[in-house]
Amino acid sequence: MAKKQTSDLIDFRPILKEWKSKWYWFAISVVACVTLPLLWRSIQIPKYLVQANLLISQDQADPTSAMGGLASLFGGSGYVEDELFVVQSHSVLRQVVKDLQLNKVHIVKDGLLKPIFRYKDYPVEVFTDPAMADTLRGGVDFKVLVNEDGNIKVRTRLLGNKIITEAKNFPVTVETPYGKFVLNKTEYFVPGEELDTRIYFMGYDTKAEELSEALGIEIASQKSNVIGLWHITTCIDFGKDLLNNLIAQYNIRGIQNKSAQGIKTTEFLDERLNLIVNDLSETEANVEKYKKDLGIIDVETEAKIGVTRKTELEEKIIELQTELEILKITSEFLNDPNNAYALIPMSGKTPESMVKSMESYNELILERMRLEASSKSNNSAFRTLSEQIDAVRKNLINSVDRTFDQQAVALNSLKTQVAVAQGKLSGIPEQERKYRDIMRQREVQEQLYLFLLQRREEAAMLAANSLPKGIVIDEPYALSEPVGMKTKMALALAFFFGLCIPPVILYARRAMRSQFQTREEVERLTDVPVLGEVCTARGENPLVVMPGGSSSAAELFRLIRTNLQFMLRNKGDKVVLVTSTNAGEGKSFVSINLAASLALLGKKVLLVGMDIRNPKLGEYLKIQPQKGLTQYLADPTIGVDALILKDAVAKNLDVIVAGPIPPNPSELLATQEVDKFISEVRDSYDYIIIDSAPVGLVTDTFVLDRVADATIYVTRIGVTKISDFNFINSTYEQGRLHNMSLVVHGTTTAKTYGYGHGHSEKKNKE
Repeated sequence: MAKKQTSDLIDFRPILKEWKSKWYWFAISVVACVTLPLLWRSIQIPKYLVQANLLISQDQADPTSAMGGLASLFGGSGYVEDELFVVQSHSVLRQVVKDLQLNKVHIVKDGLLKPIFRYKDYPVEVFTDPAMADTLRGGVDFKVLVNEDGNIKVRTRLLGNKIITEAKNFPVTVETPYGKFVLNKTEYFVPGEELDTRIYFMGYDTKAEELSEALGIEIASQKSNVIGLWHITTCIDFGKDLLNNLIAQYNIRGIQNKSAQGIKTTEFLDERLNLIVNDLSETEANVEKYKKDLGIIDVETEAKIGVTRKTELEEKIIELQTELEILKITSEFLNDPNNAYALIPMSGKTPESMVKSMESYNELILERMRLEASSKSNNSAFRTLSEQIDAVRKNLINSVDRTFDQQAVALNSLKTQVAVAQGKLSGIPEQERKYRDIMRQREVQEQLYLFLLQRREEAAMLAANSLPKGIVIDEPYALSEPVGMKTKMALALAFFFGLCIPPVILYARRAMRSQFQTREEVERLTDVPVLGEVCTARGENPLVVMPGGSSSAAELFRLIRTNLQFMLRNKGDKVVLVTSTNAGEGKSFVSINLAASLALLGKKVLLVGMDIRNPKLGEYLKIQPQKGLTQYLADPTIGVDALILKDAVAKNLDVIVAGPIPPNPSELLATQEVDKFISEVRDSYDYIIIDSAPVGLVTDTFVLDRVADATIYVTRIGVTKISDFNFINSTYEQGRLHNMSLVVHGTTTAKTYGYGHGHSEKKNKE
């Protein structure tokens, strides 16, 4: 039947057993892994993180900030993101390198494993033409060796060449294709001590590129104006000086940019002011000429005066027209005979020049009315008064007519004045529009002039008081602990990796090996029942099961013997076929000792060598009989008794060897003589153990399966391949070998409680 999975759970017991057997691997791995970080720490120079924080101001006092779109002409306030590139720009870093002379890197060797970077206290300095560092591409490597006697040896490497210079005293001059270099000692040079130092001299540009990669810079957050700077170095003073100088150079550049911006702004403002002054003067001249041409002082004032004058004239015209109407009515009244002695009607609109005359006339009329009421019509006083009234009326009519004519002339004059005033007022809107255009232009020019004048003063003040753009929040400082993993954490991780490495190696070995290693692995690879396990024999004698023997191997064979008896359940089951996949897996060894173990029970046992292609049974037992099985199968007249070696290796254990190798082994084993042979010996023996050929090489064993009651399939640790179990499982599933079981050969066993068997372990062999 097919191989089945009995559980989805992983059985860790074999793995743990294997790990336990390799406990020394874990010990060695942990010790090695823990030692490595300790050794590394002892030879490693600690590195420190030096950092600083810089606040970027936004230049709110920029004189061009109020000029709207004009500010872009002078580069107004930039974003903080842009300032990142300015801080770490090549020009800024190059100036830092030049100021601090960082293009010279001094390494002094302290012992065998510690090359130390020296920033200021280096013992030897190199000098050359200052222009060299400006133009040098790449670098020059000087290795200076000074012995106890003061002898100096300088190895110079450049352009792939090496120049060796020797001297007895400093300074030392080195001639190179680049030019002359002079090496001289400093105040930190100690005479009489050996010195091994290296000086890397490179161009400013090359060192600036290195710094750009080693320098860390970032914005604290997207909405922040703070820039963080950091550098990891073995020398804290170097890191602080580097960041301080970097910030200083950035601010110097910012001040220079602001000053240049202020100068350009002032020049622009002066130019614009001159143009505005000329335009303003021209506009003032136009205003003056316009007023002179119109004969006015102010258009608005003149308009007000004209409107007022016209209004007054119109009021007078209305008044005169009213008076003329009254005079006309009065004249008609006086000229009417019916009104000869009637009172003249008067109103508040009667001309003042006529009021007195009319009042005198009305008094005379009133007096006549009194006389008329009190005297007769022929009274002389009455007649005299009537004549007087007639004379006065006549004069009054003439006076009214004369006044009417005068008022009519005055009315016409007023109408003429109104027409003139109306003409002037009709031209005022155009004059006012033109005047306003001129005045608006003058006002714009005046405002622009005042604006530019104010900005010019602010630009001058900014140029005189330029402040750094970068405000230092935190000056460069170093963290108290070196960067990198802490010692405790490193040891913990090393311990952890030390525990992990052996399982990984064991798993890799397990994954890469092709042979199985334990009985438990066999039980996972196949469903064929495992009859037992045996350890490898020590010594040349293949027989390990002897009377009175209590070795581990003997006890294991006794266990196999017991299990085999359970497999031979039916009465008459006594023929056991022993085979394997390939030669060398120990089937003959198992056959011999299994037969000996059964013989110890007092049973009559026959051991038959039927591996007729490669007979080894007689060679193992060191017996050489005259007759063998192949001879009997070829000539049955020989008889079975002639083949049997009585008690050949042990009491009750008879042996029949294979005999000479026949030309047709498969056909020979398929003959009826084999069946007759087995049938004959069945009656004489309790157990018949057949040492057959490996089934993975030939089909002889499958041919013999017809006479067998059980099959013992021998596998061997370190010999049987894992892929062979595909063949074993296929054979078992197809039932090609009767009553099949496995024996695991090659295990090691430990004794327990004085017995020769116990728990099996994987054999410690490659």
